[in-house]
Amino acid sequence: MQEKKIGTITHFFDQIRVGIIMLDEELKIGDKVKFQGSTTNFEQEITEMQYDRQNIEKGDKGQEVGVKTIEKVRVGDEVYLIE
Repeated sequence: MQEKKIGTITHFFDQIRVGIIMLDEELKIGDKVKFQGSTTNFEQEITEMQYDRQNIEKGDKGQEVGVKTIEKVRVGDEVYLIE
């Protein structure tokens, strides 16, 4: 199992459990990712993703996308793609 950093959390909306990721690499629905920070450490599959309030299947490098998270994430947490 290999991990590759693909982004960083820039914001978290607690009430709707959505983390905003600034992408360094492409991210797709169905990808398995790991969220890691000083108090964050969990894995999940990406099931929902939005850009500019529109549902998307794929986020590209340089985009800020919103993803539903199963746990709280924090600004500065890193996002890794699990391959």
